[in-house]
Amino acid sequence: MQITENTIKINLAPGNLRRVHHIALNVRDMQASRHFYGTILGLHELTGTEIPATLKDLVAAGKVANFITPDGTVLDLFWQPDLEPPDPDPEKAFTRANHLAFDIDPELFDRALEVLKSNQIAIDSGPVTRATGRGIYFYDPDGFIIEIRAIQVNEGRRKKEEGRGKREEGRRKKEEG
Repeated sequence: MQITENTIKINLAPGNLRRVHHIALNVRDMQASRHFYGTILGLHELTGTEIPATLKDLVAAGKVANFITPDGTVLDLFWQPDLEPPDPDPEKAFTRANHLAFDIDPELFDRALEVLKSNQIAIDSGPVTRATGRGIYFYDPDGFIIEIRAIQVNEGRRKKEEGRGKREEGRRKKEEG
């Protein structure tokens, strides 16, 4: 069925979907992927009681690894040793997914670039600078494109946020005093 404006019967309202909960990636080499996401990118690997109950057996068997980002997004890695590598021509898509993007503090962007280069991670493109910020695209051990992006906060927004913080701090002090 093709979805068009005329076929939509009901839909979620904007804002109903709050954030990405998890992303599941098939990986060919679990150890290389765990090292890449855990050590190089610095994501926390879930262990013990942190592992979702539905995945405990798969994690124990070495077939799944789970990582979490500081904002709570979970990255599930599913071991698929027979996974076909991506087409060596980077212009050809090999999966329905395009890329996975991680946000980073703009002050840490250059450090992230340094980490990628020092670990000889294959860079697809970048760093690029756009009106929305800076980004760099690179490959995980299975050839999946990963992006690290630093969203630029414009000067007006930054001042507005600082002003809001100062007002809230003043209000708290007034309530305490």
